[in-house]
Amino acid sequence: MKQALLAAGFGTTVPHAAQELAALEAALADAAPGWTMARAYTSGMVRRILAGRGQPVDSVAGALSRLKAAGVEEVFVQPTHFLCGVEYDKLKAEAGAMASGFARLRVGRPLLDGTAAVRQLAGILAGLYPAQEGQAVVLMGHGTTAGANLVYPAMQAVFDLAGRPDIRVGTVEGWPTLAEVCGQLAVRPGVSRVKLAPLMLAAGDHVLNDMAGDGPDSWKNVLAAEGYQVECVLHGLAAEQAVRQMYADRLCEELVD
Repeated sequence: MKQALLAAGFGTTVPHAAQELAALEAALADAAPGWTMARAYTSGMVRRILAGRGQPVDSVAGALSRLKAAGVEEVFVQPTHFLCGVEYDKLKAEAGAMASGFARLRVGRPLLDGTAAVRQLAGILAGLYPAQEGQAVVLMGHGTTAGANLVYPAMQAVFDLAGRPDIRVGTVEGWPTLAEVCGQLAVRPGVSRVKLAPLMLAAGDHVLNDMAGDGPDSWKNVLAAEGYQVECVLHGLAAEQAVRQMYADRLCEELVD
C-alpha cells in the first residue's frame, strides 16, 4: 500500500519562518521512513500571498487530491498546530471530506492535546530559559477563541508549580493578555529585564510585528515603556531540536495505533 504523510499547518509568508517549518517537516519525514512527504497550509490568505510570489503551497484538499492522483492509498495527516483550535477543526473537516478517496485516512492530534504534553513542553521551555536574577521570561502565544485556549493558563500553572514564576505566559488573541502579564511582572520585586520569546512554532508575522515590532503597541515597546530592558528571541519553537523531537515522537506513537 502506497503511504503518504501530509504535514499541515497554518503556514507563513516569512522566509525564515518557512525554514523553521521545513526543519520540523524534515524531522517528521525522518520519523516516518517509507512514507511520501507532502505539505499543506490551512490559511487561504497565506496561500494567496505565496502564490503571488510564485511559491504555491497546496490547501489540505489540494494536497490530498494530488496524493490520490499519484496512487496513494493511505494518508496520515499530521497537524503542526499547537492546539485543538479553529484551524485544527477546519483541517479535520477538510480532510474528512476527502477520506472516501483513500483506503485509509487519519488525522493526528495537535501537539498540546493534554496534560502530559503541556508539562513536557513547559519543561523544554524552562530548560531553554533558565532562571536568572533580575530577569523575567515572557512567552507570547497566539491564543484562540476556542476552548483550547485553556492550554495557556494551564502552562502558566505548570511553571508556577515547578517554582518558575519568573516565566509568564500571555497571548495575542486570547487569555492571558499582555496587560495581565504586565500586572504580574509589576508585583515581582527586582525584575528589571525581560526576555521576550515566542510560544509559537515559527517566528512569522506575529513575532516580527506584534511581539518585536517597532510600533507602540508591540509587546517589546509596551514592556520597554513599563521600564524593562527587553531582549527579543526571534526564532520559533520549531528551531529547537527538542520541540521537533516532541513532534516526531508523537507521530511515531500515532502511526502504530
